[in-house]
Amino acid sequence: MSWSGFKKAVNRAGTTVMMKTGQIEKTIDREFELEERRFRTLESAANKLQKEAKGYLDSLRAMTAAQTRIAETIDAFYGEAGANDGVSKYYRTAVEDLDADTVKALDGPYRATVLEPISRFCSYFPDINDAIKKRNHKLLDYDAMRSKVKKLVDKPSDDVQKLPKAEKDAEVAKQIYEELNTQLISELPQLIDLRVPYLDPSFEALVKIQLRFCSEAYTRMAQVQQYLDPSTREEYAGGFLDSRVEQVLQGMRDLSITGMSAS
Repeated sequence: MSWSGFKKAVNRAGTTVMMKTGQIEKTIDREFELEERRFRTLESAANKLQKEAKGYLDSLRAMTAAQTRIAETIDAFYGEAGANDGVSKYYRTAVEDLDADTVKALDGPYRATVLEPISRFCSYFPDINDAIKKRNHKLLDYDAMRSKVKKLVDKPSDDVQKLPKAEKDAEVAKQIYEELNTQLISELPQLIDLRVPYLDPSFEALVKIQLRFCSEAYTRMAQVQQYLDPSTREEYAGGFLDSRVEQVLQGMRDLSITGMSAS
């Protein structure tokens, strides 16, 4: 920070303190305050959307990676016993293809049509915040000059040039502040209104990408289902699968090896 910038920061800090103590009258602009609150709501929602959009892609990868790991484990668990009908290998192939083909194929389009547009939208916020900060600084400068003029009017100085100079400085400060203030009041609502037409294409792309993933996953799992034991499917549909599982568990309990720890 330059020496000039440092002095301005100190003066503005002093003005803020004097406002809190009532020594300087603070300008209240309800219209700007309303638009700033609306912008803060948009900023918070957009940043959250950016975070969740990235989280969705990460979760999609994590889910298919977990499916691949469990498929590998199931295939190893079945071992040679699963070689008869090959269902564990079919399942493993299906989830590996889903991860390799579908998810990786959706990665690029998702980034291009969803993640990058949202990130680009959020990238404008720092510039807008800088403009708001600058406007607030110029308002402090204007209020300070206004207070100085009031003091010189209430208690005239021996130097007759002080009041005209202070009035001129106050007018310049007012013009700078009002120009920035007017621009923000005009453009902040435009930014807020543009959010819907800007994000609509990304929302549509998100729905289509989700639809493709779900359709591909359903198709691949449906292909695996045909290799399952038909009697198992019928028992599941008829509500008899629990009794079959219980029979298997009872058979395991009847094995002498499972009762060795009790003896």
